[in-house]
Amino acid sequence: MDQHKTRRDSSVTGASRRDFLQSSTTAAVGTALGSTITAPAVLSAVPSTQTLRVGLLGCGGRGAGAALNALAADEDVALTAMADLFENNLQASLTQLQTHAGEKVRVDPERCYLGFDAYQRLLESDVDVVILATPPAFRAQQYAAAVDAGKHCFVEITAAIDAPGVRTALAASDKAEEQGLSVVSGFCWRYHPGLRAFKEQLSGGAIGDIRAVYATYYRNSLGHKYYGERTPEMSDLEWQIRDWYPYLWLSGDLTILLSGGHSLDKMAWWLDDQMPESAVAVGSQQFPSDGNTYDNVFVVYEYAGGVRGFLGSRSQDGCYLENADLVIGSTGVGRFDGRVPVIEGAAEWRAKRDGRSMYQVEHDELFASIRSGRPINDGHRMAHTTLMGVMGRMAAYTGKQVTWEQALNSEQQLVPESLDWNTTVEQLPLAKPGLTELT
Repeated sequence: MDQHKTRRDSSVTGASRRDFLQSSTTAAVGTALGSTITAPAVLSAVPSTQTLRVGLLGCGGRGAGAALNALAADEDVALTAMADLFENNLQASLTQLQTHAGEKVRVDPERCYLGFDAYQRLLESDVDVVILATPPAFRAQQYAAAVDAGKHCFVEITAAIDAPGVRTALAASDKAEEQGLSVVSGFCWRYHPGLRAFKEQLSGGAIGDIRAVYATYYRNSLGHKYYGERTPEMSDLEWQIRDWYPYLWLSGDLTILLSGGHSLDKMAWWLDDQMPESAVAVGSQQFPSDGNTYDNVFVVYEYAGGVRGFLGSRSQDGCYLENADLVIGSTGVGRFDGRVPVIEGAAEWRAKRDGRSMYQVEHDELFASIRSGRPINDGHRMAHTTLMGVMGRMAAYTGKQVTWEQALNSEQQLVPESLDWNTTVEQLPLAKPGLTELT
């Protein structure tokens, strides 16, 4: 099952206005199992009569889909500001959102921000909640800036694409906790009703002690992010940002960090967010690409006590497709193939079907936390899951065993310190295990 295709179902192209209006009046209110609930620090409950203003930073399909979920999550919420590098992205999303969300979209022309500093100008506005949905290269910096500005955040995956970015995200999550800000992560499976019940079974000992976790994300190639023609006046920088999937400095490696990242977040969840001690991996780019990332990887994570986690992730056409999780315990196994989780062994269990969308639930609970003054903070586990992906990439690209400490303290910075349209980004050569150095 291709979960990226599932996520597209939550975009503005996959929902009718009637569906939107129905969901906005039946938004679920609950506590996120697997999220950290903290007592409010400086934040008080927001009265239900006060409109919550949302700003959208990154106006592609994922950003527009998240905005639609946000607008359906609360009776009195409005989209009041948007920011993107490219005007065509912003205007296309604005038109679609106006069609599907109507009067909840209140974005005046002066609240449409463009350019590399657009995020700063959006954060200077009076929005209460920010959706961070730009390409992952910009996530850590913009997340930290949003927290500095006192905004609640929905943070799409991943938290960063390198270790310096992870450290920035961890510091921002600390500050969000201190300030009583809500941070909900786009690692959405922890908001899946069936998987929450599955996790309760695992925590209750339904399969005994967990010995290993095996996860797959075998999918078709994602192809191009941008399907337009490259015009003569388009610089290398603009082309890469528009078509960012294959470029290491923009995506961090889709196969490992983004597709594989969802599987890694579930692996961390099953193991109570215990982080691995080390990783070894194999991987390669088998199909030529304009970029410098891999299209297949297999990572073995070693945990304390001899527990192992296995991730197989592939983005290639014409191959076997699977997105599944297998949790192996001392008295049974838990299975999830994207449909209904089950447990087999000493205890037999099957989750009840629940039609709620995890993409909507995560926003429902974000806005409920703001209204109640009881913030959710997914920030630390989001950053740790991201570092698991970075760790796996480092192991695959170098052919070395990589420890958690080496990954966390890595100084490899893939994102330039500053960018403008005159910046030339030097592309790293495609990694060759055994030759690429560990940095």
